[in-house]
Amino acid sequence: MKQLTKAEEDIMHILWELGEGNVAAIIDELPEPKPAYNTVSTIVRILESKEFVDYRKEGRGHIYFPKVKKNEYSNQSINKLVDGYFQGSFKSMVSFFMKKNDISINELETIMKEINKEEKS
Repeated sequence: MKQLTKAEEDIMHILWELGEGNVAAIIDELPEPKPAYNTVSTIVRILESKEFVDYRKEGRGHIYFPKVKKNEYSNQSINKLVDGYFQGSFKSMVSFFMKKNDISINELETIMKEINKEEKS
């Protein structure tokens, strides 16, 4: 799976939230100052070429929708982060974030319970 730029990720987050939408609907969800229509349209076409987005024709326009699920992209991104910065060690990554973010033992236990709950589902 290809990596996305920040702008592409922003558009994908909107499409994951909306489920589908045209360029105008995507722009409506973006914060001020709103980018130009052509800018968003270009980013959506790039996402289409990267096979993250597909569309269906509706009237004279297109309705875009995600082809890649958010959790699939999130998993791939986390794995890339762990591999690239922590030599593939999830333990090193957790240790790093604990030190940098001053996570308490109670917070870590809560995180572990959530992970265990997800694994059982």
